[in-house]
Amino acid sequence: MTDCAGKALGPGLGASATGEGLGRRRRRRWVKGTALGLAVLVAAAAGTGWALYAKLSANITADDAAARELARYERERPTALVRGAQNILLIGSDTRAGDGNARYGRDLGSERSDTTILLHLAADRRSATAVSLPRDLMVDIPGCRQSDGSRGDPVFAMFNHAFQVGGSACTIRTVEKLTDIRIDHHVVVDFSGFKEMVDAVDGVQVCLKEPIDDKAARLKLPAGKVMLDGEQALGFVRARKSLGDGSDTERMERQQRFLGALVDKMQSTDVLLNPVKLYPVLDAATSSLTTDPELASLRGMYQLVRGLRDIPTERVQFLTVPRESYVYDANRDQLVEPEAEKLFARLRADRPVAVARNAPRAATEPDGKGNSPLGAGNSLLVKGGPSRTKGEPSPAPTFHGNTAAEHTCE
Repeated sequence: MTDCAGKALGPGLGASATGEGLGRRRRRRWVKGTALGLAVLVAAAAGTGWALYAKLSANITADDAAARELARYERERPTALVRGAQNILLIGSDTRAGDGNARYGRDLGSERSDTTILLHLAADRRSATAVSLPRDLMVDIPGCRQSDGSRGDPVFAMFNHAFQVGGSACTIRTVEKLTDIRIDHHVVVDFSGFKEMVDAVDGVQVCLKEPIDDKAARLKLPAGKVMLDGEQALGFVRARKSLGDGSDTERMERQQRFLGALVDKMQSTDVLLNPVKLYPVLDAATSSLTTDPELASLRGMYQLVRGLRDIPTERVQFLTVPRESYVYDANRDQLVEPEAEKLFARLRADRPVAVARNAPRAATEPDGKGNSPLGAGNSLLVKGGPSRTKGEPSPAPTFHGNTAAEHTCE
């Protein structure tokens, strides 16, 4: 077969075959172009993912100064007793730095721990226990390195004085001295971070038995179910004079109930499982965090929280360390012993505790006869009662508190 010019086309190749050959070449070019385009998209997606990862990691401030200070006192620090269990100290700083924070006071040069919570994560990651430590608790504070580089003398003072004079390292050393519990990690969050976290989950609902009009907290809310935004939530957990009995203990319990509602909101809306919902939460959470160097990256935070999303809300517990008015000053607190030490001992050993709203605030384990060391009327509420067969494990003591499954609206 020849073409119109008489040139041979070769056996079996006519005009239609030539069209097929061109088609194949075009398809090959299209496939190569598509593959290149996909490769560009994958690279772009990977680049975007890396950029987001890098941004979130960069949001977190590493507390290198605290790490160096704690390393100096390694020999005096407690030893971790249970492998896999972790204790994280959560410190809410009352710094006035940050957008809108100056409205909460004029004390710009004195940063204190407004809220401190010892969070214990069980080794099996089936439960989490958050213990509030009152800021007015009278404790022994060790000699700590101060912001000007000098070292202060040991002092018996209010707990939040530790953060004021020596930052997170001093607070950690004070807690370890008080509880004999090794602090594995610490997280410091300021007012801005708290507000942004609440806004990132589109608010948290609370139920108010009475309306609130607190000028000091700049908070005015109606009674009933109320969805709090970040600004309102901050006022709600910080208000003291106009809510309840005005005590710091009542305020800590309100903070615990709110945190429980926040945990429940995040789990019920699948925030932890939905990347689209999770990113703004992570961005808000990390933007105002200062942590120990090991946690100061998205990978470090992920390692910490990956097991938490499977903990049922009824196993996320909140309580306040057993406390009472300080014997020399009714406006200060002191630990109730031996109840506080029993709580600390169970956390050290990764043994369970339970919480109930109707449990006495000064909880203690009854003896074999059902009597409390504090006398009549102060016996501990214990699941299963005080009697048990010899050889059976001791039932978990129940302290006054609540779980994340218990809503603020009853």
